[in-house]
Amino acid sequence: MVASDIAVQLRGLSRSFGTVTAVHPIDLDIPRGDFLAILGPSGCGKTTLLRMMGGFVEPNAGHIEVNGADITHLGPEHRPINMVFQGYGLFPHMNARQNVGYGLRLKKLDRAIIAKRVSEAMALVRLEGYEDHMPAQLSGGQQQRVALARALVMKPQVLLLDEPLAALDLKLRQAMQEELRRIHREIGGTFVFVTHDQGEALGLANRIAVMKDGRIEQLGTPEDIYLRPQTHFVASFIGEANLLKGRRRGGVIETTCGAFEEGGPDGEIALVVRPESVRRLGHSERAEIETTGKVDEIVFLGAHVRYVLSLSSGEKLRVQDPVGKPRAAIGDMMGVGWSRSAQRIIAG
Repeated sequence: MVASDIAVQLRGLSRSFGTVTAVHPIDLDIPRGDFLAILGPSGCGKTTLLRMMGGFVEPNAGHIEVNGADITHLGPEHRPINMVFQGYGLFPHMNARQNVGYGLRLKKLDRAIIAKRVSEAMALVRLEGYEDHMPAQLSGGQQQRVALARALVMKPQVLLLDEPLAALDLKLRQAMQEELRRIHREIGGTFVFVTHDQGEALGLANRIAVMKDGRIEQLGTPEDIYLRPQTHFVASFIGEANLLKGRRRGGVIETTCGAFEEGGPDGEIALVVRPESVRRLGHSERAEIETTGKVDEIVFLGAHVRYVLSLSSGEKLRVQDPVGKPRAAIGDMMGVGWSRSAQRIIAG
């Protein structure tokens, strides 16, 4: 990737608070037009990283470039970046139009230009007709749209979103996810958003950076992160995953599900397979990898039934079975299997 394709470049960026290191030195390139999710549990450093990009937290070391220009020590108001906060941050005494146009008024732009750009931004977030509404008259989703319009009206080169949908209920979150995808397609900007919600990251982003303890554990497409996790943490944090212990000796992996050949260094390994990749086997059915377990738990989840099996090793294996098939019972022995291509081997 050539330098001109990079919107944001982080090099050695780190931040500590007293004796606590929130973000260890991070190198990260964010291509122009990217929709990047920074995903991780509370306290992993994701919000600190985003706030360093936005200029609200000063890094202890490293630098930040946007489109080749060093902005490390510029204040938020001087960066070609805007940020949408979790709490919206709307001025309660201003109506929606005034909130959206606030930054443009600070720049002392012509009134006609401000009116035109505010109107365009309100249309982009589908809030035409709500210009005169006060924040208290708007729903949570509408307030979030106003906050988004206020950021977009400044035409930032990079838009940062700090858990922007966290305060919304499930239906509103899903609707706003669709809106964010649409807006990103329409304006073609570079979006970076922080979330602890794996479903949100998988549904919105074209790339995901999974963080743990102030470091990026894995960076890749949603498919890479979900189907090809590189660590225990990523495998277990993103979706549901079965992790079965094993050992590799001389290119042969031995697990409770049998032995098979797969190259790599000798030592402890973990076999990762998603519950939806594990299927019940009938009496005459076979699979590349097979095992048998006792049904310990049955949960109806609408489109499928989840079984939790207890294997001979004492490990648990989660299985998703389509609704409509004959239901097993607690205590039954169940044969299951999956294909080699559905599993991932990681260091134990």
